[in-house]
Amino acid sequence: MQKSKILVTGGAGYIGSHTSLMLLEEGYEVVVLDNLINGSQEALRRVEHITGRPLTFIKGDIRDRACLDQLFSEHDIDAVIHFAGLKAVGESVGQPLAYYDTNLGGSLALCRAMQAAGVFRLVFSSSATVYGPDAPVPYHESMPRGGTSNPYGTSKSMVEKTLEDLSHSDERWSIVLLRYFNPIGAHPSGRLGEDPQGVPNNLLPYIAQVAVGRRPSLKVFGDDYATEDGTCVRDYLHVMDLAEGHVSALGRLSLPGTHVYNLGTGQGLSVLQMVEAFERISERPIPYQFAPRREGDLAAFWADPHKAQQELGWLARRGLDDMISDTWRWQRQNPHGYRTEINTTSHGAS
Repeated sequence: MQKSKILVTGGAGYIGSHTSLMLLEEGYEVVVLDNLINGSQEALRRVEHITGRPLTFIKGDIRDRACLDQLFSEHDIDAVIHFAGLKAVGESVGQPLAYYDTNLGGSLALCRAMQAAGVFRLVFSSSATVYGPDAPVPYHESMPRGGTSNPYGTSKSMVEKTLEDLSHSDERWSIVLLRYFNPIGAHPSGRLGEDPQGVPNNLLPYIAQVAVGRRPSLKVFGDDYATEDGTCVRDYLHVMDLAEGHVSALGRLSLPGTHVYNLGTGQGLSVLQMVEAFERISERPIPYQFAPRREGDLAAFWADPHKAQQELGWLARRGLDDMISDTWRWQRQNPHGYRTEINTTSHGAS
């Protein structure tokens, strides 16, 4: 029996493309909506090649109601996985209006279009940032949303609250909020991975670009945190585990209301531990210099993932060596990301 059709907003981005791949492998039909600001159509072509299955790509903006209405009229969508949005914490501090317009405004436009089309099943890509800077670790879903420290986190918190109010007002809605931590890694084929635009905002792609020779060294922001080695500690999980979490969440959409889950490993690792692990696995040196702390960075946080294990049957199965090996394979084979005209000479590195 053929499975249902899923709309993946932001499906050409890092997490969205891996989730689209997983959905296709699980037998779902996939429609991707993406404006390609943070995504790549080449990633979707590779998803089709890896899975041997086609998907439907629509270039459009999540805030464009006419585009959304046409999409829902042309496709019999069963559920939506909503990734589309801006995602850089530092950038959000300087461009708050853009983040509220895209992340909150886009989510409102999507929900209105879904409601008009009679589609009431939604998985939302949220973030651990909604717990706020004062939450004790490990983070548990029963904790209240905190006073977020940047517009990115605030926009995620606002969307969560909006979706909770929506499902409370209309029992037809079934919504899953996935709060995840620090996704890293790549598809084990080396064909699909994280391709940040410009200077990477996240640790692992920056380390990988240093290892492959694109950047001279890594800046480690802060060496005086109250952690074992003085550097920030985060909960890193493999992007393929994260993609599996989204597919698992679809099964929860048979229940009305809003359901919240952490997706993480439950283990924290420091910046220097990540550097050391990457050096060991890649057999490449990662030169680094310490720099002042970044505003808004927390010393340490990680997930309590037990609720997702109990209710979704989801567990992060891939370990640190898998995360880094897959990242390095992707970066080694694609030193310039999805710019394939440069990739023709990229396979000789080891």
